[in-house]
Amino acid sequence: VQLQASGGGLVQPGGSLRLSCGPSITSRTRFNVMGWYRQAPGKQRDFVASVTSALRTDYSDSVKGRFTISRDSAKNTVYLQMNDLKPEDAAVYYCYVEVSLLGTPIRSWGQGTLVTVSS
Repeated sequence: VQLQASGGGLVQPGGSLRLSCGPSITSRTRFNVMGWYRQAPGKQRDFVASVTSALRTDYSDSVKGRFTISRDSAKNTVYLQMNDLKPEDAAVYYCYVEVSLLGTPIRSWGQGTLVTVSS
């Protein structure tokens, strides 16, 4: 499945952004997990947050209390509300979805959306 992410941009420290991600064309596929990773320049891609089809959420320690992940199952869209952004949150944010194929998790990735945090 092709995913399309949006919502990135330039924000000042302490500001907020909301990222969105969903299939580029309408899909009825039920995604077990939807989530976000991020990658800063010169660093590895790190887990940010995820939400299961049962709406169980998980967050990295670095974003707990500031970021909120949610999903709209009817639209097959995942959101990441980012509040109190810090310069260290600046990165390319990648969304992903996960389905189970014969018990094996299969992930698909979006193209990434850039978040810049700077005054």
